[in-house]
Amino acid sequence: MGKFRDFIVRAALTLSLLVPVYFAVAALGTKFGLLDWRIGFGLMTFRFGIFVFAGAAAFALLALLVALVAPPRRGVFAALLALAIPGAGMGYGAYVRQQAQAIPPIHDISTDLIDPPAFSQAVVAARAAVPGGNDLDLLNKRTGDGRAFVDLQREAYGDIQPVSTAQSPRAAFDAALALAETQGWTIARADAAAGVIEATATTFWYGFTDDIVIRVRPEGEGARVDARSVSRVGRSDLGANAARLRPYLAELRARLA
Repeated sequence: MGKFRDFIVRAALTLSLLVPVYFAVAALGTKFGLLDWRIGFGLMTFRFGIFVFAGAAAFALLALLVALVAPPRRGVFAALLALAIPGAGMGYGAYVRQQAQAIPPIHDISTDLIDPPAFSQAVVAARAAVPGGNDLDLLNKRTGDGRAFVDLQREAYGDIQPVSTAQSPRAAFDAALALAETQGWTIARADAAAGVIEATATTFWYGFTDDIVIRVRPEGEGARVDARSVSRVGRSDLGANAARLRPYLAELRARLA
């Protein structure tokens, strides 16, 4: 019985330690192009992740019971550790799911919901190369239950507004570009004549890319700065695009005051 107990506890701990490896393979495999995002994230993480956690937790619970009843009692700490790893994963997953339910399921945020800043053909082509990616037609985007993205943004992110300034369009452009360069984004285009800045932001895990465009136009005797951030994949961005634009716009507004 002692050998069986030791085997079960070791197996449970090994299985639980492989759980983070499984998710790292899914995330990094997607990031480096070894896995399609629909496999690495959609299947391995989103759909099958809960079963991986639950299976490891169930086996760890069995190991804990065996460690507690098989004399002499040994391996309880290892079994508890084996249970804690998937337990923590399931707890984090539940937290993310709860957060997702409290955030509108949209992935395209703009300061201008009537005439959203447009992206260049280079960005359009890059997005088109992503299988199952999101389009850029913000004004016609709808959630699965038919709600308009622009209406949901007005309700949830009403504070995300254009930046108006008495400074010249060129001064506003220079300030917008200088600030963008401090955000950790990859600047892909900075066209002062057109008043357009394009950039990308990429996540460490999965390598998900969001496209950002900043547009500067004359307004009266000054200028108006609009910004837009769009996820290339995924129905919901979990609030990432709004969280990206909000501090950027606040700082830019302060700089141009």
